[in-house]
Amino acid sequence: MTERYGDYSGASNPREVFGEALRDARETRAAGKLTQSELARKARTSKSTISRIERGVPPIAGNLPALFDQIFETDGLFKRLHEEIISQSFPALYRRRMALEREALAVWEWCPSVVPGLLQTGDYARALFRANDPRATEDEISASLRARLARQDLLRSTTPPHVRVVLCESVLKRRVGNPDVLREQFAVLLRQGEQPTTRIQVLPLHSEPHLLMEWPVSFLTMPNHVTVVCVETYRTTGIIEEPEHVRTAMRAYDDLTSEALSARESAALIRERMESL
Repeated sequence: MTERYGDYSGASNPREVFGEALRDARETRAAGKLTQSELARKARTSKSTISRIERGVPPIAGNLPALFDQIFETDGLFKRLHEEIISQSFPALYRRRMALEREALAVWEWCPSVVPGLLQTGDYARALFRANDPRATEDEISASLRARLARQDLLRSTTPPHVRVVLCESVLKRRVGNPDVLREQFAVLLRQGEQPTTRIQVLPLHSEPHLLMEWPVSFLTMPNHVTVVCVETYRTTGIIEEPEHVRTAMRAYDDLTSEALSARESAALIRERMESL
């Protein structure tokens, strides 16, 4: 339904497209034109926020696109434009992987070294970004942080994916940030693990070597029930779609979940580690 509000070919990036679409929607609303202040009241935000969004200045709060679609009856237009903003905020190599994640019915994660991005707190993620690129500016770190935290909107949606996470025990022992950062991160893991659509397990360090042990691996099951495997390495990600290789990797993941501590035992270990900090 983008054509309802005109052509945005003059916009230089997805944020500007979103801003122009919002301004057009506000000024051509079927039920009557809205001022920025009136739209802010309907969207339960501030006039300055509306002004900033229309100028293409980040960030856009994750709840606003759905509210704009509701106010303007745009059938998901602003949700799609927001997803494009999120997609473009990732390096090109990662964009397809992130697009697949947003559509997935199920997300399974194997994490050998750090908490998966889908469950990271802001301070934990910031510490990782700073360690990965000590020369990055604060603006660059903030942009990366917004993109990572925006991924978590799908966990708060009305139909979140089924999430299974297996953490190597080393994740709990690795120092990322200060003790307060780690305590907050572990508390988030415990809260998320209580959700009916999430299971978090810890694989003990004494476990046997396995096929997936070297790199973080994600299994994404799509609406057509086809599963793809995403393997992250240094500065890149590979997407495996060949059915035989996917089946082999899934069997290896099943073996991990069998050898890992139960969800209850894992929660107890995470809590014990959090309290020892």
